[in-house]
Amino acid sequence: MMNEGIRLLKRGQYERALQHLLNAHVESPDYPELSYHLGLCYTHLERYDEALLYLEQVVTSELSFTHVYQSRMILGFIYSVTGRFRLAEFEFRKLLDDGFDSARTHAALGFVLHAQGDTDAAVLELERALELDPDNSNALNSLGFILADTGKDPRRAVDCCRRAVRRHPRNPAYLDSLGWAYFRLGQVDEARDVLRSALESAPGNKEIAAHLREVLHGASGAKT
Repeated sequence: MMNEGIRLLKRGQYERALQHLLNAHVESPDYPELSYHLGLCYTHLERYDEALLYLEQVVTSELSFTHVYQSRMILGFIYSVTGRFRLAEFEFRKLLDDGFDSARTHAALGFVLHAQGDTDAAVLELERALELDPDNSNALNSLGFILADTGKDPRRAVDCCRRAVRRHPRNPAYLDSLGWAYFRLGQVDEARDVLRSALESAPGNKEIAAHLREVLHGASGAKT
C-alpha cells in the first residue's frame, strides 16, 4: 500500500497517493519514511498544517540526511509562504548549522531575511548562494529584486534578473522582478512590457499589478 502511494505521488496523483499513504499509516503510524511521503503529499496539495505535522516527525527521526534536508527545506518553504518568517529562518539556519551549506539554503534564508526587513543580511546570504552556484535562479531573482527595490545597484539588478528569467522565461515572479529592475533603472518601456507578461502569467497577482500600475503612472507622468 505504501509503495503504491509513493508511485502515485511520483506521478503527481496526489489525492490518490494520499489515500494509499493514509491507509498504510493506519498499519504503521510510527514509520518515519511514511511520514516523509505524507508530508510531501500534503505539501503538494497545499494542506500545510497537515504537512507540518508529518515533516516535523521526519526532522527528529533517524532517517537519512537527504530526507532530513529535504524535510527542513519544505518546512522552511511552508513557513515562508504562510508568512511565518522567523520559523522559516530557524529551519534554514538549522540546516546551515548542521552542515548543509548549499546555495539553495542560503538563497532561501536570504529571502526570509529580506521579508523581515534585514536587507543587508539578506544580501550577504544571497551573495554566498551565488558563490556556491552562480546560476541559482532563486538567488539571482531575490538579489536582483533587492538591488533594484533599494536602489543599491539597479544595473546589476537587471543583469541578475535577466539571468533568472533566461533560465525560467515563464516564471511570473522572475518576470516581475525583471520588470521592476528595468523601472528602477529608468527603462520604462521595457518595464511595462515585462510586467504585462508577468501579469498574463499570473492574473490577479496583487504585487505584480501594483508594480505595473506604478510603472504606467510613471510613464504617463513623464509624458506630461
